[in-house]
Amino acid sequence: MDEHEREHDQQSLSALDVDFIRVLEDLIDALLANGTLRLTDLPPEAIRKLSQRKRARQRLRDALDLLDDDHTTL
Repeated sequence: MDEHEREHDQQSLSALDVDFIRVLEDLIDALLANGTLRLTDLPPEAIRKLSQRKRARQRLRDALDLLDDDHTTL
């Protein structure tokens, strides 16, 4: 395997990791929502990281929201 192929494989794996992390977050949210898992069941570091990601996603979502919620006409 040459350097170019190795770099491509690393980039592909990184992209898959990002997608998989989102799947895990959604799974954790579903388990919390149906009561199978309690937030306090998770280690403090995991809770901190989940909270950081949720806040970052919310900030991004807010930054992309170009219309006010109380708009009545377009």
